[in-house]
Amino acid sequence: MVEFDHFKKQAGLPIFTLSVSDGVESTNAIGMYVKKGRYGGTFAHKDIAFEFASAISPVFKLYLIKEFQRLKEQENNVKKIEWNAKRFLTKNNYLI
Repeated sequence: MVEFDHFKKQAGLPIFTLSVSDGVESTNAIGMYVKKGRYGGTFAHKDIAFEFASAISPVFKLYLIKEFQRLKEQENNVKKIEWNAKRFLTKNNYLI
């Protein structure tokens, strides 16, 4: 029996609650860390956090996609300028 089957059977019950720490411990999840006590919290890899936030808010997901596209476009514009400058310098060095 897979560990997920245990969760699946209990998921329909009104008293079922799955804490993050129980889920991480029972499934040996990688990329998530739960620190208990004072100054504790739940920490996850940035990809997991973005996916979780995207599932909660479609507006956030759209913002994330638009921001990624903007950054990639900005990166490409910088690389074009660098490439043209290197090409120009190489051409002048060849003539000398």
